[in-house]
Amino acid sequence: MPTVQHTVVDSPYDALTLVAVDGVLSRVHMTDQRHRPAEDTFGSPDPRPFAEAIRQLDAYFAGELTEFELPLRLIGTPFQLRVWEQLRLIPYGETRTYGELAEALGNPGASRAVGLANGKNPVSLIVPCHRVIGVGGSLTGYGGGLDRKKRLLAFESGREDTLF
Repeated sequence: MPTVQHTVVDSPYDALTLVAVDGVLSRVHMTDQRHRPAEDTFGSPDPRPFAEAIRQLDAYFAGELTEFELPLRLIGTPFQLRVWEQLRLIPYGETRTYGELAEALGNPGASRAVGLANGKNPVSLIVPCHRVIGVGGSLTGYGGGLDRKKRLLAFESGREDTLF
């Protein structure tokens, strides 16, 4: 039986719940996040497995880190895992559309499926699903809410406000 542990940390975008399975980060949840599992799945409270994740999150929020380098234990379908890997390739401060991600996966007709997989991303911020936008630059869907998405994109672009 795997060991599941969690801790809660503050961020400029509300509290974040970090969950590890056997000491490896597997989920990052925002308060009131869509698809947030029940709290009883978070395991016992214990900050020890999260020191490096917390250090990197702090550096990200301070504007000192643009790419996370953390071991992750992602649990999903093979298609979801491929989408989440594509998300990690979107550079800091840039965006991609669902269609562009579908094309990068070699399946240009799969933008809806990409959107569904994006919405199930278990490690928001670390795997930057907030960098995916709709056609024409529209803000669409984000498990943490569109206001958070707008704020994250503004933060990464170095602007107080965005044109979204």
